[in-house]
Amino acid sequence: MRIRPLRIAVDLMGGDFAPTNELLGALQAMVELKQRAVEIVLLGHRERLREVAQKLAISIEHLPVLHTEETIEMGDDPTEAIRLKRNSSLVRAMELHASGEVDAVVSTGNTGAILAAATLTLGKVHGVSRPTLGTLVPTEQQRPSVLLDVGANVGCKPQHLYEFAIMGSVYARELLSIERPRVALLNIGEEETKGTSTLREAYRLLKASYLNFIGNIEGRDILRGTADVVVCDGFVGNILLKFGESLAAAWRARLRALGQRGLWRRLLLWLFRPTLRRLLREFDYQNYGGVPLLGVRGVVIVGHGRSTPLAIRNMIFRAHEAIQRALVQRLEAALQVSPVSA
Repeated sequence: MRIRPLRIAVDLMGGDFAPTNELLGALQAMVELKQRAVEIVLLGHRERLREVAQKLAISIEHLPVLHTEETIEMGDDPTEAIRLKRNSSLVRAMELHASGEVDAVVSTGNTGAILAAATLTLGKVHGVSRPTLGTLVPTEQQRPSVLLDVGANVGCKPQHLYEFAIMGSVYARELLSIERPRVALLNIGEEETKGTSTLREAYRLLKASYLNFIGNIEGRDILRGTADVVVCDGFVGNILLKFGESLAAAWRARLRALGQRGLWRRLLLWLFRPTLRRLLREFDYQNYGGVPLLGVRGVVIVGHGRSTPLAIRNMIFRAHEAIQRALVQRLEAALQVSPVSA
């Protein structure tokens, strides 16, 4: 019996520049993943896709496009949108995943709608109160850290932060190959008594757990790589994420300005160009693609609304990586372990 190839569904209609960037990124990933027996299923409004393809001088007639009439907009109420727009690209993608027709979903659409559609359609992993969004953060070390939550949950209870720590630890172990990830709470001080009552109670839970909990860290410790997994609520995490996304662009602007202040500075920048490019690449969100929605029964990668084709391409690769490493199954297994260390 022939085993079908892996399939990844791409929501083409969600982002700020949809469907142009989504289509270009998906096409790039198709070419690169063809040799790995991975198929990409495109979901979107066929006529709009044809219009974009014509402007780009490409043909979509041979592509696996599933036509959807509706689009969930960035300003739509998430719950209402997934209830009323059943024939949207996002909802149909989640339904395909739930039925087993695809193995992952990639979307740059309304984050709240993605979270709601994934939770209601795919369901939560047993042991998870709230799914969480995690992202990779570059550090002074030779590997990134996992930061979570970065926007899925604004108000969190201690149990939620505890669960985020478990899921982040599994992610770091399975996708970053860190055997025993160091887990820390992001706080305003290192002392156990610092922070809100929620953080103090979360500290107590984590200290009693089987995780490699190293205590509280402060904002200055994140880029140092003091911890492999940094846990916070989605309000703080989203602000950090958006600030981090602006770093590469700000540094590029500063370097361009320096290069315009004389031949000698321009020459120095040219000499150090390879090193500067490597540093900027590490802080460029495009190279990480999107962030995984951890805690749902499926692989869902969420991207920035302004994602470029490169970011879309990398989101698809993140999805493929998560499927290959059986991330969902490993998360579920980790959450069944007793929270209290022996």
